[in-house]
Amino acid sequence: MSEPTEPIVLDFSDTSIAFASKSDADLQRMHWLFGMMNHPALVDAGTFLVKTTLALPFTKPLTRFIVRETLFKQFCGGEDIDDCLPVIEQLAQYGIGTILDYSVEGEKTEEGFERTTAEVLRTIDFAAQHPAVPFAVFKVTGIAPFTLLEKVSSKASLSAEEEKQWVEVQQRVHRLCEAAYHKGVRIFIDAEETWIQAAIDHLAYEMMKRFNRERAVVYNTYQLYRRDGLQLLKEAFAWAQEQGVYLGAKLVRGAYMEKERERAQELGYPDPIQPNKKKCDEDYNAALLFCLERIDRVAFCAGTHNEQSCLLLAQSMQEKDIAPQDERIYFAQLYGMSDHISFNLAKAGYRVAKYLPYGPVDAVVPYLIRRAEENTSIKGQSNREYRLISEEIKRRKKR
Repeated sequence: MSEPTEPIVLDFSDTSIAFASKSDADLQRMHWLFGMMNHPALVDAGTFLVKTTLALPFTKPLTRFIVRETLFKQFCGGEDIDDCLPVIEQLAQYGIGTILDYSVEGEKTEEGFERTTAEVLRTIDFAAQHPAVPFAVFKVTGIAPFTLLEKVSSKASLSAEEEKQWVEVQQRVHRLCEAAYHKGVRIFIDAEETWIQAAIDHLAYEMMKRFNRERAVVYNTYQLYRRDGLQLLKEAFAWAQEQGVYLGAKLVRGAYMEKERERAQELGYPDPIQPNKKKCDEDYNAALLFCLERIDRVAFCAGTHNEQSCLLLAQSMQEKDIAPQDERIYFAQLYGMSDHISFNLAKAGYRVAKYLPYGPVDAVVPYLIRRAEENTSIKGQSNREYRLISEEIKRRKKR
């Protein structure tokens, strides 16, 4: 354990800290954008227009410009790593790290998978040379066919061609994790849909066996909106103990709820998602405490926009005399969201990182649309963001 620390008081309502990095013009732009997101009909119409006009040569340039100046500017760092440098440096000034997330989706060819692998390797190289970038990250669907992952997860027999593809997928994952290990960079493997997750878990644990013997390098992701999420985490820890490796865990609630429930209903199997938000929150918080109790063999990242979960973890660390700067524990939020959590935690001395998506504007549109829809939905947070930004604008006017 670390040396005891003085009690730290966290106040997530302090907008002067939350928006310290934002100019008045930034706040006005954000105020307008989150105000728009408060209207589902506008978001639906905008989403339809973006998808339609990006597909038309004569409207694509204008649409691209509008997207870049609105959603892209709010939620992404740029089109390539160099574009992201100003954001990385600005966040670092406030004690916040960056997780570069190459957010191009929908690759379906071997050439596309190799391009994505090469780009993730570049983020690992970059992280190795920049202390402000504590993690690399990748989605297995960015480097592997979705249908193949589905087949492997179901334990169905693979054809000779599929066997060859599966070997290539394993080699790509190995290249990424090996590069992270040798360069001293920790790497997240993101969670995805339940029906492909077994294949992803297999890859993650194979990599942990190879590279997590001295410390946690490879982190698997656990989605606590799954009914079995907490149990899977516990089983992973027991497995890690048996193997003599450190468990790396990124804890999230999850991002595929509607899709999961629709598929379960359509195919007639039990809904894999928690029955309600209360149970999800309970399991998420239990997962935080489970990892904290085993911190000598676990390194973990609390990927959450939930204020109560962040407070619980921060307070529990204090109670156990674990220093805020302990490298085994990170908080993480998405860039462009929940600055009141990220900046106040960092100000109090905790290790915080922002997921910073990047990639060509056209290619990250699916990601941006999900962000807009998530913020607009009942479970989203556009109202909260809008309210906090409004409060900071009023505070600045009174100065």
